[in-house]
Amino acid sequence: MRKLLAASRGKARCDLVIRGGRVANVFSLEYEELDIAVSGGIIVGAGRGYHGKKEVDAHNAVLMPGMIDGHLHIESTLLAPGGFASVVVPAGTTTVMCDPHEIANVCGLPGIEFMCREARRTPLDAFFAAPSCVPASAYETPRCKIDSTLLKECYAQGLCSHLGEMMNFPGVINGEAEVWNILAASQGLVKTGHAPGVSGRDLCAYLLSGCDSDHESNYVEEAREKLRRGMWVMLREGVMERNLDSLLELLLEDEARYSRFMAVSDDISAERILTDGHLDHLVRKMIKKGVRPLVAAAMVSITPANYFRLWDRGAIAPGRIADIVMVSSLEECRVIRVWKRGVLAAEEGEPLFAVPEPDVCALSALRLSVHPETPLSEERLKVQAEPGKNIRVIKVIPGKVITGQLVVEPLIRGDQVVSDVERDILKLAVLERNRGTGRIALGFARGFGFKQGAIASSVAHDAHNYIAVGVDDRSILTALKFLADNRGGFAVALDDEIKQTLPLPIGGLMSALKPAGLVRALRAVEEAAAGLGGTSAHPFMALSFLSLSVIPELKLTDQGYIGILTGGRLPLFV
Repeated sequence: MRKLLAASRGKARCDLVIRGGRVANVFSLEYEELDIAVSGGIIVGAGRGYHGKKEVDAHNAVLMPGMIDGHLHIESTLLAPGGFASVVVPAGTTTVMCDPHEIANVCGLPGIEFMCREARRTPLDAFFAAPSCVPASAYETPRCKIDSTLLKECYAQGLCSHLGEMMNFPGVINGEAEVWNILAASQGLVKTGHAPGVSGRDLCAYLLSGCDSDHESNYVEEAREKLRRGMWVMLREGVMERNLDSLLELLLEDEARYSRFMAVSDDISAERILTDGHLDHLVRKMIKKGVRPLVAAAMVSITPANYFRLWDRGAIAPGRIADIVMVSSLEECRVIRVWKRGVLAAEEGEPLFAVPEPDVCALSALRLSVHPETPLSEERLKVQAEPGKNIRVIKVIPGKVITGQLVVEPLIRGDQVVSDVERDILKLAVLERNRGTGRIALGFARGFGFKQGAIASSVAHDAHNYIAVGVDDRSILTALKFLADNRGGFAVALDDEIKQTLPLPIGGLMSALKPAGLVRALRAVEEAAAGLGGTSAHPFMALSFLSLSVIPELKLTDQGYIGILTGGRLPLFV
């Protein structure tokens, strides 16, 4: 910094001067008409009279800080880190706080190392969380467990900067030793939380862990209680998980609360980013809902920077990294140019940096899938009826990752419980793929609308075992066999025929395709699913959350039905 003093005082030419823009000041919540001077990748001056080796005219534009996503999973975009950077940087995102627990479940520590290496090949700053819950709970089966010892290794190697979302809230509240060992290993670091529906004394107990943020509030009063107890509230707007609209009421009541609020994406698709944008989309949406533009800008910049103790960014001010976004206005938030550390990284929606191909050797090493010891067969997909008993059914709730639980009379053919197309109650199957046990769990789900066939996926949060939903056993078997033979992906099947697929060669979670090619392939497989009569706009995303055991109310993992708030394992028949 000492070397930058001359430039800061106007006694030496700066590397870059951006002239005449309206600067969105997220400290004072006002606009200032200033020139911004940059040297050595650092903002050195704000005012008039600076001269630069490069000078840019920003008249009629607004300059805002580079945007920071406080919680997301890159794997959910189905893109490798390079492809991900190529779509979010042009949208004004310059820093992401990402939790790699998806790939950690299927690849262990090598998966985290892969994500870090790939991200470092881009201008995007990606700070990775140490996965706190691999497995997410005792009711899921990952490839290997990440315990406190491995967690310390993540920190020691510089792979991770903070603790990822602590999803095992029952383990925290009940004082489970290994959970608290993980918390102890992260002492002094930011510890992010995950506490859906946790309130009262349980919330107080959870907060003793130091996990003081949450992105799982679904209702205003839930978020209000967490805010009152000292949590930082993340307003989430993913593809399936959307609670921004419902929680903004808290901010509109008193905008001073913005200092404890941040807008995040969590699980977002490449298609959504290319179509609507990333955090720029959330800024536009918040403003349309009545949030003051400067407050909306602060919630994707200085608030996450403060929470994650990133004192070197989050604002346009001297001493901060020169992550600067030129937009038409905050209200429109059309991104014109993006500077990353003072270097122009994107312009008019296009990246100005080379997008790295995923490392071929690492990609090959991550083509992981264990063939089950017990061969797949239709016989193993049958559900023997229990006379006089009803069945539990997972109810998919559009726009939510929480699910409902139905108890209904089953449709029985012969002595077997089968899918009931008329009531949209379809068979659900989860095949363990990480350890080769071949274990299959069976249940039923409502909310997909298929009239024939089946779909299957190797993306099934968080252990990512193979999951399928369908009308008949033959179609389900065909789809699952495709995944087992091809080490994952998305598949649409009808009887013995595979109708459409999307390969996901990186751990069964990510594609090696460029973003536009991935979106085309994803649309094709979703259209094929719609051809089966499906009613969900994003059936594979909806399916992916039906194994997430740490989200209420009812989920299906390879170990069977799980109700995290009602004691764990639950029987199919009631």
